[in-house]
Amino acid sequence: MKKIIISGGGTGGHIYPAVAIANELKAIDSTNEILFVGAEGKMEMEKVPKAGYKIIGLPIAGINRSNMLANLGLPIKLIKSLWKTYRVIKDFKPDVAIGVGGYASGPTLIMANFLGVPTLIQEQNSFAGVTNKFVAKKAQKICVAYPNMEQFFPKEKIVMTGNPVRKDILETASKREQAFKHFGLAPERKTLLVIGGSQGARTINEAIFAGLNDLISNDLQVIWQTGKLFIDKAKQAVESLQTQRVFVSDFIYEMDLAYAAADLVVSRAGALSVSELCLAEKPSILVPLPTAAEDHQTQNAMSLVNVKAAWLVKDAEARDVLVDDVIKLADNKVEMQQLSQNIKTLAKPNAGKEIASEVLKIINRR
Repeated sequence: MKKIIISGGGTGGHIYPAVAIANELKAIDSTNEILFVGAEGKMEMEKVPKAGYKIIGLPIAGINRSNMLANLGLPIKLIKSLWKTYRVIKDFKPDVAIGVGGYASGPTLIMANFLGVPTLIQEQNSFAGVTNKFVAKKAQKICVAYPNMEQFFPKEKIVMTGNPVRKDILETASKREQAFKHFGLAPERKTLLVIGGSQGARTINEAIFAGLNDLISNDLQVIWQTGKLFIDKAKQAVESLQTQRVFVSDFIYEMDLAYAAADLVVSRAGALSVSELCLAEKPSILVPLPTAAEDHQTQNAMSLVNVKAAWLVKDAEARDVLVDDVIKLADNKVEMQQLSQNIKTLAKPNAGKEIASEVLKIINRR
């Protein structure tokens, strides 16, 4: 039995890979004991227990750039988080600590290093996060999903593994018939999947809202995940068009079926979304979130665009050109096939297993 701490979170892009790593470690040896460390009030405190794992919350928070006065309590929160992590590590006695990025991974890995516990970092994005860059100096291994990460991390520590994603994304080809039944759509018609992340994406939603009639007029049908803030407006638009060609929901739990039905995808360019698109082999138009830290979503998108594996539409231009680009791409069979073939070459289906293997190598070296 090995004892492993996994720390980090804040967004689904951090949490889902963390859970995937935990699942792989459990698949290798069911006696492996895994403890998560997250940030109080963040989504990991709900999602991790739902996945069947115990989690301890730290009072850590990020820098508030819009209200600098709100940051006055940060040093106290950091000290409290370090002290709590110290006690957690002393009690749990982990063989290794894994950081996946996000607020909680900083104090956890700092304290793990201080107490002599070896560490591994998993960096999902093509532009490394502040926390991961800080704790990388003492990490034994750094698992990455994109090339050229030596600009952020020591080259000798880097292992190219890709991002671990949900296993059901790998098995979409056989689910196409089931998918159309689930969403109430027609198998013979081209299907556009629109996803803006778990919270939706305002710009993408507004572009689709304005161009919904054009999409339908061009013989497309749509699976549209809006997020909670836009769902009412989207439902009204679908009702006013009196169309059966649009499935709209604030959140889609059955993403394997959504990918199975989709012929092309419009998406933000979060690390997890990009990794899923590669595995699903879907022609995609990416609309990076411009306010993401260090503009990492644009960097993620460009890693695909530069090898002709996706199209990019800037957020500022999406309301004007996104729907036109969707119609243009849907009408170009050769381009669709080319994008699908190119994005497939970037897929890393065994990422979770490879990261788990690196974790166990670190433990066994002790």
